[in-house]
Amino acid sequence: MTFIEKLRARWQQADSLVCVGLDPDPAKFPDAFVDDEDALFSFCRDIVDATAAYACAFKPQIAYFAAHNGGEAALQRLVAHINGAHPDVPVILDAKRGDIGSTAAQYAVEAFERYGADAVTLNPYMGRDSADPFLQYNDRGCVFLCHTSNPGARDFQELTVPDGSGGGEPLYQRIARTIAGAWNADGNCALVVGATFPEELKVIRGIVGDMPLLIPGIGAQGGDIEAVVRNGRTADGTGLVINSSRGILYASSGAGYAEAAADAARDLRDAINRFR
Repeated sequence: MTFIEKLRARWQQADSLVCVGLDPDPAKFPDAFVDDEDALFSFCRDIVDATAAYACAFKPQIAYFAAHNGGEAALQRLVAHINGAHPDVPVILDAKRGDIGSTAAQYAVEAFERYGADAVTLNPYMGRDSADPFLQYNDRGCVFLCHTSNPGARDFQELTVPDGSGGGEPLYQRIARTIAGAWNADGNCALVVGATFPEELKVIRGIVGDMPLLIPGIGAQGGDIEAVVRNGRTADGTGLVINSSRGILYASSGAGYAEAAADAARDLRDAINRFR
C-alpha cells in the first residue's frame, strides 16, 4: 500500500484528519521523565499509544530528536514502534530536505530506509533534480513546502514570477501547479500549506484538486479550524492532514499527561469533524 493509499484509508477508518506532531522538548516533559535517559522515546511512545485512535498520521520533527545525544536512535525506535503497534497510521518525517541530487539521494535513504517513514517533507527550492531521488520511491510520500504557516512566508512565497506570456503568478501558486502536474506522475506528492493563510489555502486547493495537504499552524500559531476545513477540504470531506503538536503533546504536565493528550487529540478531531 502506498503512502497516499494508506492515508486515504486512515481518513476513513479513523474518521479523523488529525496529524499528531511529535516535537519532543525535554524541558516540557512531565516530572516523571527527569531521570529517564530514554525520555525522548518513552514520552513520544506514550503519546503515540494514547492518541493513535484519533490520528490520521504521526509527524515526528527530526530536529527535536537530532539535537540530543542518542536522539536519532530514539527516532528510529519510535518509527519502528509506530509501524509495529499502529501499522495503519502513516508516519510523515518532518525533515524539509532539499539539496543537489547526489546528496538528496542520501537523504532519501535516510528518510525511507533508515527511519522507515511513509513520507517526508521536502523543500522544492532547488528544483526537480533535488526532488527526483525522493520521487523515485513512488510508494512513499513527498510532501513539498508550498505556502508555509510562519509570518515570513510572504517574504518569498508570494513574489510574482513570470509565466512566459507576459503575465505572472505568485511563486507558491507556481510551486503548487508544477508539483501537482509534472512532479506528480506517480501520484505520491502532497503539499504543506499553513493554516494561517486560509485564502491562499483555497487557491491552492483549486489548483491541485484532490492532492493531500499537510496543514501546520492550528493552535499555538493561531490557525482557524473552520477556515481551514472550509477552504481546504475535498468534495468527500477529506484531503487534509491537520497537524497539532504542542496542543496535544503538552496538554498536561502531570501524571495524566498521556490521557490528557488523548483527550486533546479527540477534541481536535471532533472540532474538525463539525465543519467537514
